[in-house]
Amino acid sequence: MVLAGIRENGVGEMGLGGVPLGAKNKYRRMDSELTDYDGDVEQHNPLEKKINSTKKYVIACAVFASLNNVLLGYDVGVMSGAIIFIKEDLKISEFQEEFLVGVLSVISLFGSLFGGRASDVIGRKWTMGLAAIIFQAGAAVMTLAPTFRVLMIGRILAGVGIGLGVMIAPVYIAEISPTVSRGKLTSFPEIFINAGILLGYVSNYAFSSLPAHTNWRIMLAVGILPSVFIAFALCIIPESPRWLVVKNRIEEAKSVLSKTNDDESEVEERLAEIQLAVGASNGEKAVWRELLSPSPALLRMLIAGFGIQCFQQITGIDATVYYSPEIFRAAGLDGNSKLLAATVSVGITKTVFILVAIILIDKAGRKPLLYVSTIGMTICLFGVGVTLSLLNEGSVGTALAILLVCGNVAFFSVGIGPVCWVVTSEIFPLKVRAQASALGSVGNRVCSGLIAMSFLSVSRAITMGGTFFIFSAISALAVVFVYKFVPETKGKSLEQIELLFQNEYELPRDELQLGDVEHLVPEK
Repeated sequence: MVLAGIRENGVGEMGLGGVPLGAKNKYRRMDSELTDYDGDVEQHNPLEKKINSTKKYVIACAVFASLNNVLLGYDVGVMSGAIIFIKEDLKISEFQEEFLVGVLSVISLFGSLFGGRASDVIGRKWTMGLAAIIFQAGAAVMTLAPTFRVLMIGRILAGVGIGLGVMIAPVYIAEISPTVSRGKLTSFPEIFINAGILLGYVSNYAFSSLPAHTNWRIMLAVGILPSVFIAFALCIIPESPRWLVVKNRIEEAKSVLSKTNDDESEVEERLAEIQLAVGASNGEKAVWRELLSPSPALLRMLIAGFGIQCFQQITGIDATVYYSPEIFRAAGLDGNSKLLAATVSVGITKTVFILVAIILIDKAGRKPLLYVSTIGMTICLFGVGVTLSLLNEGSVGTALAILLVCGNVAFFSVGIGPVCWVVTSEIFPLKVRAQASALGSVGNRVCSGLIAMSFLSVSRAITMGGTFFIFSAISALAVVFVYKFVPETKGKSLEQIELLFQNEYELPRDELQLGDVEHLVPEK
């Protein structure tokens, strides 16, 4: 009897800490239904097929929901090269150059603020569609712009669209994902941002030989192409189950949960949790009033979410990407082709290392990756500062600068790049999730815009090497911030994460963490 019990559940009839792992338990061993005592597994093939089908479906939803982020990445990547030719064609000043590059991030804050409310009214799914439409309109205006003023109008439209898109995708993915894989799936938007950046770099290099009046317009026009795939995606993906419950569409919410969870009992439990969370929010004060006058737990969430979003940008990542040709020129690299080729290496590095984060985020956890990322960035940014200040002449200094810039974006992609969006999408309670995530996106976009709009001016005032010393100091502060204000959320349900902040970053002892038993679930 004892052996049979062990064979069924892996640790007898009771799990870790005396928690039952029986058929009705939320965290029971997932392979217990796949293995019978007589070794007959053929009868369980339908369940195995359902598990595989569910995984594929959730991944497809995460991929489709992330397509909007290609637009942000492409804009960041393509503008680093296009701005060289825009300056030449439209004869703009350095101030106009900075304003053109940075204004998109600043304007996107309006899209993010509006996106929180829009996603509660028209749904997470259709907010993504609205974001794509507005961005594509802006991209079309920029492509056809005859003057700097018209170009700015297109840039503002594109900024609103990007603001909508970047805040809603992680929220949507977090709400449809199973707890055990929520981290890696919520990282998908960052993958697509990096893919967009790389596409932008490649576009720069491919069209750099064309006349200045033509090439930057073609570069910007390529950004319109993803709209076809986004339109297709919106026909495929379901609406978020949490949004459906808010609108009292319970059966539809249950249907979505059944497609994204292979365990029927877990479907029922998650549906009950969502209904409980929605019911608890009824009759409470308005969302924005709650955000402006938060409880101690919500304040801790806001500090963690808003802070990590700001640190992601004030360490200078967007400025490094936008102005990488300028940085490499300061390091002694000459010629547009060489500059753009070096910039492509930055994009490749950024894209490759985000895949490392996807593999590790649900295994190593959020906080360890943040430590590795921020410490590594601090070292690389300091190294760039030293190189640009002392070794800015000669091939050794040039090669070292390229290596350190690539190292900086690699450490960024391994940790704070994707983890920032994961943490922001999972720490807030349902009632304020969209609006609070929007606030985090606002902080991210404002910091990105301010850094991008001031990078050249500050570099002229204190040298480019001095600017990177400042970025290094800020990155060191980010290490301290992560230690003090960002708890580990790996393996915890969205509801458990709420309890984590209510109890000052500690989970009550009677709350079982999925991370404590996830080793019982075999890898597929």
